[in-house]
Amino acid sequence: MAAPIAERERTPAGTEFNPQIGVEISGIHFANPVLTASGTFGYGQEFARLIDLNQLGGIVVKGISAEPMEGNPPPRIYETEAGMLNAIGLQNVGARRFVEEKLPFLRGLRTRTIVNVFGYTTEDYVRAIEILNDGSGIDAYELNISCPNTRAGGMVYGNDPRLTAEVVAASKRAARRPLWVKLSPNVTDITELARAAESAGADALTLVNTFVGMAIDIETRTPRVSNVTAGLSGPAIKPVALRMVYQTARAVRVPVIGIGGIASAEDALEFIIAGASAVQIGTANFYAPDTALRVVEGIRAWCRSKRLNLSDVVGSIKIPPSAASPVS
Repeated sequence: MAAPIAERERTPAGTEFNPQIGVEISGIHFANPVLTASGTFGYGQEFARLIDLNQLGGIVVKGISAEPMEGNPPPRIYETEAGMLNAIGLQNVGARRFVEEKLPFLRGLRTRTIVNVFGYTTEDYVRAIEILNDGSGIDAYELNISCPNTRAGGMVYGNDPRLTAEVVAASKRAARRPLWVKLSPNVTDITELARAAESAGADALTLVNTFVGMAIDIETRTPRVSNVTAGLSGPAIKPVALRMVYQTARAVRVPVIGIGGIASAEDALEFIIAGASAVQIGTANFYAPDTALRVVEGIRAWCRSKRLNLSDVVGSIKIPPSAASPVS
């Protein structure tokens, strides 16, 4: 942090300050700290006619499994008062088709490409990563551990520290690229899972995934989503997601990427001040595809007005000595 501060101090008063908002995570340089979240931005190309993808810090593509998946039957999405419920069912083309059909487009961008990976056994994760290892242009993997391990009686990987460590360690051994781990918020103590992932070899942590929720049509008395329960995302989850990012950033040494209801530069800066090195934009992509670009420019403008580089802002939260902290 010393170098950016020194650079700032050499800038004469009254001159235009050009803040440095790039960030390095697990050895990868990102031009800015704003990425798009998995499951909300397709494979990237779908948004190419809407925004300049090269202005993004990174694209996290939708979850990829070893074999193609059709996903759940409709209805799969339901809008709530302050967000969205979704149970798409991780529909995707599979790792081989992704490498052959989707990756060439992404490889042509300056923007970093992160591939979200999931499975229902540890072997599933490893097999998907082994296939993806042969694809040129992938910068890192993001492990979705919010899936039930079918060999462990349906226990969700991300709800059990032992299963978390197992799948992270196996995936890390297989991966030829940095491994990020996306944590589930549907746990009692997220720091316990964060430490388990870090100890098993995670190079960075992304959080949070969606919260389990549901909605009911009172006229038909049936669930609004065919899967009955679904993942809640959007502004409704932001305060809880922010708290979890704050706790996790204080509990681990690896970088943290914050997700959850971010729709403005102010939202993103809250996560960064809480300790996130970068952020991901999710649900906002559905109703305002240019959100991520506006967040980038908003962060740059705020840093310029404060004469701060991004590295000065990460984890800069000021906690009053008398405040009761939720983190030991």
